Amino acid sequence: MFHCIPLWRCSRHIESVDKRHCSLLFVPDEIYRCRASLEELLLDANQLRDLPKPFFNLTKLRKLGLSDNEIQRLPGDIANFNQLVELDISRNGKKPFGLSDHCLLYMSVRDFGLPLPDSFPELRNLTCLSINDISLQALPDNIGNLCHLVSLELRENLLTYLPESLSQLHKLEELDVGSNELYNLPETIGCLVSLKDLWLDGNQLSEIPPLLDFLNILEAFFLTCLDVSENKLEHLPDEMGNLLSLTDLLVSQNLIDILPKSIGKLKKLSNFNCDRNRLMSLPKEIGGCCSLNVLCVRENRLTRIPPELSQATELHVLDVSGNRLLYLPLTLTSLRLKALWLSENQSQPLLTFQMDVDPESGDKVLTCVLLPQQPCESENKGSDNLARCGALESLVESSVLDDTWDDKAPNRMSTIRFMEDDEDEDDEGRTLLRRATPHPGELKNMKKVAESIRKDMNAAKGLDSNKNEVNNAVDRVTTSV
Repeated sequence: MFHCIPLWRCSRHIESVDKRHCSLLFVPDEIYRCRASLEELLLDANQLRDLPKPFFNLTKLRKLGLSDNEIQRLPGDIANFNQLVELDISRNGKKPFGLSDHCLLYMSVRDFGLPLPDSFPELRNLTCLSINDISLQALPDNIGNLCHLVSLELRENLLTYLPESLSQLHKLEELDVGSNELYNLPETIGCLVSLKDLWLDGNQLSEIPPLLDFLNILEAFFLTCLDVSENKLEHLPDEMGNLLSLTDLLVSQNLIDILPKSIGKLKKLSNFNCDRNRLMSLPKEIGGCCSLNVLCVRENRLTRIPPELSQATELHVLDVSGNRLLYLPLTLTSLRLKALWLSENQSQPLLTFQMDVDPESGDKVLTCVLLPQQPCESENKGSDNLARCGALESLVESSVLDDTWDDKAPNRMSTIRFMEDDEDEDDEGRTLLRRATPHPGELKNMKKVAESIRKDMNAAKGLDSNKNEVNNAVDRVTTSV
């Protein structure tokens, strides 16, 4: 590195230059003077827009960082870096900021990006490649030429498919294609026989390839992390149990309504996240996950937890909030839980439980103040049809609706009844319904309306005699708000 002595005055053999976060608009000329020895160049987080011709004479480079700049074009001369091992060009491309709405009207997000030149796959010595968030629409068809790649990051782009040649990356251990527009995976993805971490989250996948060869091959090359969260999966294939080396399985925010029994074969599984799906139950075989530390199934439709879960003796964190549980199995007392979440507003990780008896089965169960579970407010957060002023009835009705939970929870009262003198009076006349507290924004609007009335009435001619009476009435409205 150099910090104190200018390069043109230094006779040392310089191998590394770090100019990150230096607000550079151009590549400093002095960098070119050490091209014969420079192997590492870090220019991340600057304001570079162009890479001049002399830049590509730095042919000794083995590590190049260009992320978080404003580079709009990669010339074909990038193939000159034939000794490059690590390259990061993430978060570059044209920026739409500063353009008028008229210009943006005729442009799409695909007009802003950093396309890869055809010569890009000639960087055959690359082992780590990061090209996240550059609005990349497609990979070169011959991406398989980068046969030494160990890590490939393609997150937050516009990819709609992966080329078949990707299967030629036999040394690839990490593949991140999260937050793209993938609707399916190529059948040949199972040929990535060295893969350990696979991130597919934030795409449009409706299924994991239903190919036995795909999942059987995954078993052979020790996949440890699989993230398919935020997709449109309706189920997990039975062959999922073949991933015997899996330690992290993330499938949250999908449409899964049932888990395969084979999940119990995942003896090394440590972290399983299945939040925000449509699970009605958990298979009893999940107790076979003997290494499970964290199990998150919040915001599903679970009515019970299988007693066999207690066989997962390493379980320390269990999150079942936002479900429909009536009670917990008594067997959970044998676990050394450090956190058991039953509600999103729970104040402490563990609660005091009492033993009870299930009236249907007669089994002893655990219960507490948070059981049976009730619909939480978060289930209605997506509703935007609430009136904001002057329609509190609509607010109340919308706040109690729950399309996914039709059954009323037992032993909970939603009304308050008062004893009347006339016992023959209709029951409905003796019921006081609870009403939701107005939103703070509604209170402000109501106050503004009241103030407006005050001003209008004070300004009105011929109402001087009633001025005090009107002001007193408006004061009462404002005070109540």
